[in-house]
Amino acid sequence: MAKARDEFAGQPSQRQLRVGELVRKELSDIFSRGQLSDPDLDGVILTVPEVRMTPDLRWATALVMPLGGANTDNVVKALNRSAKYFRGQISRRLTLKYMPDLRFVADTRFDDDDRISRLLQDPLVKRDLDNEDGSDTDD
Repeated sequence: MAKARDEFAGQPSQRQLRVGELVRKELSDIFSRGQLSDPDLDGVILTVPEVRMTPDLRWATALVMPLGGANTDNVVKALNRSAKYFRGQISRRLTLKYMPDLRFVADTRFDDDDRISRLLQDPLVKRDLDNEDGSDTDD
């Protein structure tokens, strides 16, 4: 009998969310110790707001952001160079059947929020939004 997951299509499963949170916590612990050998990561304070897992739990995409957003591209490149090291550190701490390979990407959610807020404050957009409220007097 097939699972009735049509209404949740495209949503991560509970297992994906749980494993993603475990990996996020361990990455945060590793970053908080600050014992990284890459010179691009020396003295950089990182936040890991989310780790997204693939459905088969083989890949983990970690959204990272350096404090203040400085040198984000260099930091992400350095993290991806050191991904195998982080994978090894996490595998010592977690008991999983398969340890996921790690990818690091910059977290741009705050930038996207700011861009949307600026767009909503645009006078042309405000005019259109005001007209939708029923104040259309063209009749």
